[in-house]
Amino acid sequence: MLRTVLIQDLTISRGERRLFSDLSMALRAGEAVALTGRNGAGKTSLLRAVAGLLRPEAGQIVFEDLEAETARAEHLHMVGHHDGLKSSRSAWEELRFQTLWSGGSPATARQAAERLDLVRLLDLEVRRLSAGQRRRLALARLVASPRTLWLLDEPMAPLDAVHRQTFGDLMAEHLVSGGMILAAVHDPLPIPARVAEIGG
Repeated sequence: MLRTVLIQDLTISRGERRLFSDLSMALRAGEAVALTGRNGAGKTSLLRAVAGLLRPEAGQIVFEDLEAETARAEHLHMVGHHDGLKSSRSAWEELRFQTLWSGGSPATARQAAERLDLVRLLDLEVRRLSAGQRRRLALARLVASPRTLWLLDEPMAPLDAVHRQTFGDLMAEHLVSGGMILAAVHDPLPIPARVAEIGG
């Protein structure tokens, strides 16, 4: 199981512009870190680097006791600013496909749909869902195929108050079970979280 993520002396640039340099932090089991900073400071880029989607200019990301490739393939989920959903599929087809792809089952997909109040929407095409419903569908993957590290980019933004509370409860449960959360945010998370300002 993934227990610690170490970010050591990380430098990330976009084109000719350096977003941040010499960033170091540790994330351990049961912890949440909220990444704050102005737009364009590099919060999303940091999440992408941890996920292996962006190569840092300098520094390293270490998944303690695991090879980086194994950690990324088997122990993390990333929900980006864009939900990554195929609009022509039904909500159920999309949730089932993504759940199976990441190691869950149809049964766990159904359970996730229940937790996030999606059951009545499962027959609808994704394109017919509202922004908040789409976000809940994307977040359902976190519950349907549990992985230790959640990388979240503005996860609460399109959610209404009721579903923010629901997802807050799910985040708290994830931490209690030994999970980790690294989230780029503008508004505070509804759970205790250490704050790391990016680009400050």
